[in-house]
Amino acid sequence: MFRTVELPLWLLVLILLFAAVTFLSHFLFPSVRWFFRRRMERAVAELNKRLQRPIEPFKLARRHDTIQRIVYDRSVLEAVTEHAREEGVPETVALERARRYAREIVPSFSAMLYFSFATRAARWLSEKLYTVRVDEESGQAIREIDPEATVIFVMNHRSNMDYVLVTYLTAERSALSYAVGEWARVWPLSWLIRSIGGYFIRRKSRNALYRRVLARYVQMATDGGVTQGMFPEGGLSLDGRMAQPKLGLLSYILAEFNPEEGRDVVFVPVALNYDRVIEDRVLTEAAASGERRFRASVLQSIWFPIRYAWRRWRKKAVRFGQAGVRFGEPMSLRAYSEDHVHVEVKGVARELLARVQAAIPVLPVPLIAWLVLRAGGAVSRAELERQVAGIQQHRQSSLMGQDAAAIVDTGIAGLTTRRVLVEGPEGVSLAPGQDALAAYYANSVAHHFKAEPPEIPAKENFATT
Repeated sequence: MFRTVELPLWLLVLILLFAAVTFLSHFLFPSVRWFFRRRMERAVAELNKRLQRPIEPFKLARRHDTIQRIVYDRSVLEAVTEHAREEGVPETVALERARRYAREIVPSFSAMLYFSFATRAARWLSEKLYTVRVDEESGQAIREIDPEATVIFVMNHRSNMDYVLVTYLTAERSALSYAVGEWARVWPLSWLIRSIGGYFIRRKSRNALYRRVLARYVQMATDGGVTQGMFPEGGLSLDGRMAQPKLGLLSYILAEFNPEEGRDVVFVPVALNYDRVIEDRVLTEAAASGERRFRASVLQSIWFPIRYAWRRWRKKAVRFGQAGVRFGEPMSLRAYSEDHVHVEVKGVARELLARVQAAIPVLPVPLIAWLVLRAGGAVSRAELERQVAGIQQHRQSSLMGQDAAAIVDTGIAGLTTRRVLVEGPEGVSLAPGQDALAAYYANSVAHHFKAEPPEIPAKENFATT
């Protein structure tokens, strides 16, 4: 029993390594996890004191626990049984697929990463790229929402900057949870998105089991009071107009909503617009080809921010103009249910998109693009100033606090710098071959001007707001 045993060095190292891992996993790691979790809970408690809508326990639950809740949910188990029967596989195999889908969807939210890194990075990037203008008056209604209600921000999708901009603007209210497409499922981006509360969805999946797992996660998050961000269009606008809504996520929320009990769900329309959308040429090319296949390569995507950062460092680059944000009238799902005998997904989607569209900010570049396209030829600065002043006088145009001359100067500068417009002795006109890009910007505000703006007499009578 006490005899000496000779072992190769590599085997001794392997035995000691296994022993160390066993000791750490059974004795040290649980204590360390408990220590850090206690610190995190105290930090979140302090953080919740300054947030308008505190982070709900569902969002802070362990990822493993949430996955287990979804997988063993009754409706998911029924879908597992049906999937096994249809595919001719054992139920254990179908159950493992459901677990794999849940692991793919459920985020691993880190409050510290979200508020110490993500919101600060979003603020820095937003303010470096744009002059951010927010209609604060339109956001007053948000403060009056029932604190027990689940808030869902419903947004138009103009750019991938939408995620960044809205994260920055809602940082003082709560932590947002977004649905993100498969394009972002690459490491380390996927890890970062999960850590700040984003969850991945397969937009084109027809798998009934997958849809049931996704539905249950969305329903549990909504029932748990998680503040969410939703893009009903399901993708970026290719022509500047708002697209028809995708009803998947909205249908999951409505399917489990009971106006008689549980939390109310309040949708907050958020309208976004930009003087320059970073992906504009990629999007208009996709619209011309008739396919949603963006031709921007990974190399181009990496090279653009590097080149822009280099130009900013050399003080040769300027901001991309204004980014405008305006909040629409919030819609309580409980109140909507009381006013409608039958609550249909399409009806709710139409109402939400109408509220978003009505609130879209009118910014200088889209407005000037619309006026030049409508003119059909060269138009002088004086004429543009006259028409802008007329719009200011007679229309509720959001985020147009500058005088008419400043708006015209800003709009023309933004479009001539990018060679969309040219200015000559006869005035401002569209550059050859730039119709699609000009229309892309004009379409974002064209719905505000279905009728011709009224004529006003002379320049000295301009009254701007």
